[in-house]
Amino acid sequence: MTNIAQAGHMLERARWAAAAYADYDQAAVTNIVDAVAEAAYAQAERLAAETVTETGMGVVADKVTKNRACSRGIVDYYRGEDYVSPRVDTARKIVEMPRPAGVVLALTPTTNPVATVYFKTILALMTRNAVVIAPHPRAKQCSADAARLLAEAAVAAGAPEGIVQVIEEPSIPLVQALMADERTDVIVATGGTGVVRAAYSSGNPALGVGPGNVPVFVEASADINAAAKRIVDSKAFDNSVLCTNESVLIAEEAIADKLRGALTRAGAHILDEDGAQRLRAYMFADGHLNTDVVGRDAAWIAGQAGLRVTPKTRVLIAPFNDVITEEMLAHEKLSPVLGMTTAADAARGIRAARAVVRIGGAGHSAAIHSENPSVITDFAAQVPVLRVSVNVGNSTGSSGLETNLAPSMTIGTGFVGRSSIGENLQPHNLINWARVAYNSDAGVPMGNFAGLNPWHSPAGPVPEYPRASNDRSGAPVVPQRNYPSPARTSDLGLDALRAELRALVAEELAQLIKR
Repeated sequence: MTNIAQAGHMLERARWAAAAYADYDQAAVTNIVDAVAEAAYAQAERLAAETVTETGMGVVADKVTKNRACSRGIVDYYRGEDYVSPRVDTARKIVEMPRPAGVVLALTPTTNPVATVYFKTILALMTRNAVVIAPHPRAKQCSADAARLLAEAAVAAGAPEGIVQVIEEPSIPLVQALMADERTDVIVATGGTGVVRAAYSSGNPALGVGPGNVPVFVEASADINAAAKRIVDSKAFDNSVLCTNESVLIAEEAIADKLRGALTRAGAHILDEDGAQRLRAYMFADGHLNTDVVGRDAAWIAGQAGLRVTPKTRVLIAPFNDVITEEMLAHEKLSPVLGMTTAADAARGIRAARAVVRIGGAGHSAAIHSENPSVITDFAAQVPVLRVSVNVGNSTGSSGLETNLAPSMTIGTGFVGRSSIGENLQPHNLINWARVAYNSDAGVPMGNFAGLNPWHSPAGPVPEYPRASNDRSGAPVVPQRNYPSPARTSDLGLDALRAELRALVAEELAQLIKR
């Protein structure tokens, strides 16, 4: 079991690695990121299978898709972006210098563990940050395997030792201590509301997300067959563990019967009133979601609820009347179960979607299937979410896997959703820019900064992270080698190394006194 003192050592190593890595130039960073992405991509299938075995959630093939999208896919999406080199704006007489956050504490969920480890690690490396992964206890093995894989690839490509680490035995007290530790520079929290709120109240900067509860409106002008297939495919994708999956289907009455037929042909099973009640009673027996259903397939859930469906059933659709808080089928379900209601017209459909978001999912996302730009505009203007997917399954739409939104496993919900970010988490969220601003008077000349760059390609051996002789930190298993290092290693300073050594000695003495 990793204890708080050992975790503190990990933060020290991460801080040291971040200081070294912050001196790397764009070419060196690109080389490291590419190597990590390729290593992650190569193990996408193995780790997808390992994830389903450990967590009991999701579909292996769909997790492979996410793992690939969050490794090579992420790097390809941001190919050509530079988060390292200074930016010179001669017109405004401003030079912008990137400043990495430093040590990123990345909390990862049980629903999408490996994809989130991939995603957060690669974003941290793109922006010259060190990352410490704190996985959900129910997904600790696959998360740790993924983190070790990325750590080894990073250091083999020239990154400082300790640039990627993982808490292999996570616990609530341990993660709370890490979140509150002054050596943590920013927390990136993906998980339940409690986890995100704890991150925000830790005293350290935090980037968190809010829960989803996605309404999807099928309006009369939609291509009904295409909409039905997209909705079923999206709802069945990885058994709905992405927070972007559709939660409540709202059909305009004029096309509702046609849509029901198309949904059935696409692999959904539409329950009658009695079946919906049985499902409701099983999934929300005590007024809260039965977490046993999260990420399980539709046929399994039906069987547990005492319902008969074919083994090939992909999605269960449970009709209900009113979108109100007391209607449990209008809440988030994180499973291939979709609540369904109807609306007399587009205006009422939009109001129903607003009601779904009021129940949960404010600021998150919504979907609409329509060929009417006026209706789409009204929907986007009135439903209080920050991403609206049009004519695409929302699981992969709002997450950026099948739209041109930034591909992400961390979905910001903005002010309305009580989140610090309102966009899909991106690399620029993990850096600040220091701005060198000249006098705006045209008579005051600006110096020539063309080609100037304080960072350099790695060259020469990097000092090994200083360890006490009785180090029991339980740090990640990374082979000890001499790794390439920034040419400006001297800028880390002998004083800084001495300070690190003093801190280690003080911590060891404190532990000896406690014994």
